[in-house]
Amino acid sequence: MPTFADFDRRNYPTVDVAAGYDGWAPTYERTVLDIMDLALLDRLRRPRWAQLRRVADLGCGTGRTGAWLRRQGVRRIDGVDLSAGMLERARERGAHASLTQADVRETGLASGSYDLVIASLIDEHLPDLEPFYTEAARLAAPGGSCVMVSFHPQFIMVTGMPTHYTPDAGEPVAISTHLHLLSEHITAALNAGWALTEITESVVDDTWLAAKPKWTDLRGHPFSVAMVWSRPEPGAQS
Repeated sequence: MPTFADFDRRNYPTVDVAAGYDGWAPTYERTVLDIMDLALLDRLRRPRWAQLRRVADLGCGTGRTGAWLRRQGVRRIDGVDLSAGMLERARERGAHASLTQADVRETGLASGSYDLVIASLIDEHLPDLEPFYTEAARLAAPGGSCVMVSFHPQFIMVTGMPTHYTPDAGEPVAISTHLHLLSEHITAALNAGWALTEITESVVDDTWLAAKPKWTDLRGHPFSVAMVWSRPEPGAQS
């Protein structure tokens, strides 16, 4: 399988996930755009957000996804993140019923308790996807769903761009980045007992170019992808 190192064009100094997001937390909201992820959630036909009683928001960051879920009518959201700095900002936002500092692959949350497990723009920090999908399956109630929003592997391969931020005073810093083909997601999720329900992709278009005019050469390239996974209800026909 190809690795991110095969495509890296920036060669920025790289830090681990917790240190990186602690450093990025003060400026994160200035640099992450809704068209990266929330716009894809708007396009999904499932799950039916307002019917969700309890959601696990893994890699919850500053609470952007949690706030979006609350606007859709979700009743209770429990957030998990590895970065204390990001959790501090999520706490200030107030969208989550609880916030836990933990790894998304071993959250410590209660088994079988969630109608939805959601993660946005975090998979590039995981060396292997199967532990994430296995943990999501443990957390999901029977009939529950998992939504994963990811940077599209084609975008990462074309641009050679790691997840990175620029401190207010300093040079860009990369956060440990891994490349995952869509087939890796599908294999890992199927192995964990999930069934693919829906997939949708975003591409660099006029909306993107209004925000990133230097990306003209990337017009039409996929930027991000959202995958919806489901678990069968007990007694459902296979």
